[in-house]
Amino acid sequence: MGSTGFRRRGRVAGLRNRSSEVPTISSRTWQRPPSHFTRGMASDVALDMGWGRLVFGQTFADQRDVVDALRAEETGERDIAMYVREPQVLVGLAPHELFLDPSITFRLDLSGYRPPRDRNHDVFVRMVRERSELEEVNRLYASNGMVTSDPDVMWANHRTRTFTYLVAEDTRTRRVVGTVTGVDHVLAFGDPDEGASLWCLAADPQEAPRGTGEALLRVLAERYIARGRAILDLSVLHDNDGAIGLYRRLGFRPAAPVVVKRKNPINRRLFSPEPEHLGELNPYARIVADEALRRGVRVEVTDAPSGEMRLTFGGRSLLTRESLSELTSAVAMSRCDDKRVTRRLLAATGVRVPRAVELGPDPLADERGLAAAERLIAETGPVVVKPARGEQGKGITVGAADGGALRRAVAEAAAHCPDVLVEELVAGEDLRVLVIDHEVVAAAVRRPAAVIGTGSDDVRTLVVRQSRRRQAATGGESSIPLDATTEAVVREAGFSMDDVLPRGRRLEVRRTANLHTGGTIDDVTDDLHPDLVDAAVAASRAIGIPVTGLDLLVPDVSGPEHVVIEANERPGLANHEPRPTAQRFLDLLFPETRRAAR
Repeated sequence: MGSTGFRRRGRVAGLRNRSSEVPTISSRTWQRPPSHFTRGMASDVALDMGWGRLVFGQTFADQRDVVDALRAEETGERDIAMYVREPQVLVGLAPHELFLDPSITFRLDLSGYRPPRDRNHDVFVRMVRERSELEEVNRLYASNGMVTSDPDVMWANHRTRTFTYLVAEDTRTRRVVGTVTGVDHVLAFGDPDEGASLWCLAADPQEAPRGTGEALLRVLAERYIARGRAILDLSVLHDNDGAIGLYRRLGFRPAAPVVVKRKNPINRRLFSPEPEHLGELNPYARIVADEALRRGVRVEVTDAPSGEMRLTFGGRSLLTRESLSELTSAVAMSRCDDKRVTRRLLAATGVRVPRAVELGPDPLADERGLAAAERLIAETGPVVVKPARGEQGKGITVGAADGGALRRAVAEAAAHCPDVLVEELVAGEDLRVLVIDHEVVAAAVRRPAAVIGTGSDDVRTLVVRQSRRRQAATGGESSIPLDATTEAVVREAGFSMDDVLPRGRRLEVRRTANLHTGGTIDDVTDDLHPDLVDAAVAASRAIGIPVTGLDLLVPDVSGPEHVVIEANERPGLANHEPRPTAQRFLDLLFPETRRAAR
């Protein structure tokens, strides 16, 4: 395809004016239109979107050419054929290759569009300005489980008027939190219906203010109204109730066009029955199951609540629980389970760890250990007190600065595990490095749960709202507790839960960056210093574990300084999308499927 991102045969002549008395092409999908309906249209039009092509069926005179166009789909992409005449005939020409997509086409009559009474002041929608912003667009696609796009193709498209790439900024933080793509059918192929279509609406599930999707839709519609376009179409899966509700509120109504796609691994769940209980898996197990199915690996869900599955390929089976598999030995798992053992093993191999004091098995009665912990406070400052065993941040106290606070923190930790670890509090960012088969696959900085002030909502409302976003984004795995810890952190920052937070003010509401208590994660894989990569690999080898999430504290991810504080034997692969975490995990489990994955 050319630099414009689309190809077409034929010449676009002058366009006819629409007439309300003449049915449009897309409303007469069951007939071959007479020649005067298509006069002036380009023929055989397929637009390259970067994630696949839009094949405009009404521009093809022969259905067999549509089949050939879909057969030319690139590996790893998803082509979409719309406005196909007689779609049942098209599928019948290649029933083993094509299927009718279970989606609904919605249409907005732009002549009846009504602007909003009040604009959303938290969201500013604009055109993409720089190529680097298309990486943010891909981040939004990945965080919503969508196929990512080729930035070069998007950037080339963006330089033409056929395509419109919009992004939404949070006006409080200036971060890109949403995106949508528009395609002008008149410029693409001389559409006599004077239409346009909307694609890839996505909002950041963690940070997008309320109304981001609506703001994007409205700006795109208003741009096409300004161009004199008559209709705006979109396709949405039949079970996407949230999106369908939004479209209906804005005046979109179901329309006739049907979508046809090719049977490929990306589309598998749309045309093939899912394994039983697959839909009950949490996101951390589901990402593994989806990648396995994409490679032709059989998936049997053996216990959905725990994320346990049996994966089978070529006569060999492995049990997995999220990212934990039978390839992780019981010894390696026990080493990660006990934080005291982890730090001793790492220190013995030269990996840097924080200074620490071990208490137990009755930590409050261990006067010698408590005295040593108080000396640690005197020498290094406030400490971190944590259960020697446990996960999800339970029982951890950060910042115990005196004997009284130390004993209270020890009692809290002991309630979760009788063995307690007291560590020096090392300043720095909380870095998670994912290592698979002793190679670094992804790295991300984890940050404590925080809210952004609107100038009108109190802290409690903001916390509840952000917690709902986190729950929706993680399938219920992450939420911000409304407990004494949250209230204490807010109070230490000079606010109460009932205070209105000033607009744009960022307020951390938890001390730890644990994802299960609402923490967020920002990818820094490309910025990681080589010494940090080496430390993570050395730690995984010291523990003898094939898949692990190493937690480090670092002053700067681009610098060499660090300490390793923990190793997780079951890291959440879904937290690092769009990094190829599930792909590398399946490479480890079934290396013979690597070629099928490419």
